[in-house]
Amino acid sequence: MARPLRVDVADGWYHITARGTDRRTIFTGDRERRHFLDLLEKMEERHGLRIHAYVLMGNHYHLLIQTPHANASSAMQWLQVSYSMWFNRRHDRVGPLFQGRFMSRPVEGDGSWALMASVYLHLNPIRVAGLGSGKRERKAEGRGMVTASGDKLRQRLKLLRNYRWSSYRAYAGYEQGPKWLTKDELLKRCGGRREYRHYVMEWATQGRDAAEFEDALERWALGTETFREHLRRLAKKISSEQPDRCHLQKRVSIAKIIDTVERVRGRKWADFAEEHGDIGRDMVLYLARQRSGLTLRQIGEETGGLGYKLVSIAVDRFSRRLDKDTEYSRLTQRCLTLL
Repeated sequence: MARPLRVDVADGWYHITARGTDRRTIFTGDRERRHFLDLLEKMEERHGLRIHAYVLMGNHYHLLIQTPHANASSAMQWLQVSYSMWFNRRHDRVGPLFQGRFMSRPVEGDGSWALMASVYLHLNPIRVAGLGSGKRERKAEGRGMVTASGDKLRQRLKLLRNYRWSSYRAYAGYEQGPKWLTKDELLKRCGGRREYRHYVMEWATQGRDAAEFEDALERWALGTETFREHLRRLAKKISSEQPDRCHLQKRVSIAKIIDTVERVRGRKWADFAEEHGDIGRDMVLYLARQRSGLTLRQIGEETGGLGYKLVSIAVDRFSRRLDKDTEYSRLTQRCLTLL
């Protein structure tokens, strides 16, 4: 299946989200969430992004970012690869952590769209059926078909105020928030912290997100028709000038992985594939497990007829080395960036 072209624009706003493979948990506890926030800080500094809002749920996350340097794709790739490698080492696992590529939805930075996107992110902890706020319930409530009980509304607001793993508490004034969080711009648009709290509370208690935002989420970009048409023209221009970027391969071939490792190491596969103690073969197997989409048995067959158990041991061994050797980590990160 081909993937659509991403449109990375200078100073663009994006709603980013990604889920765990098969909707599995990507944050098993507070240690994982703290590490992910640490990576957000590094990403903000390393790639020059502005992070306007975030929320970390059990099996997915949402970000609202702005890209002065038109580098959303490379920044998010770095974030997910870095977290996946750390998570896999911590939990002694191999294979993809995230389900495919992250979703990147352009957001119109002017007007109310970015503000609405931040509200949507911050409402995620209470968008659950147990609080009468599942998707169907939200739409019905937003259209005046049902009314949530006072107890349900109080539960929503309490959870919203107390949820530690989103930027809402910083926006609402309940805490300072991380230094790397850019919140002044959106707060200015709605008049300050008190007004932002009131704005979010209205959406949380009246279901306004269902009526105004749920339908908008089905669009490929959040904004006016003029904004979306501008992005269509830009995407068409990129496609005509760089046809190889119109669609990206869903998986990376073993041949491309081997070629990339050869380039990074300055050595040919034939020279190190069977050399005892060399890291090259294990690196290829590790990257193949991460990016090829092949089974262990298939990886072994395409790398010289190795048995699947040997491939599994090699991948696990290399993953453990990454946690201890900064040079291994640097070379692997470079390969992943090239891929």
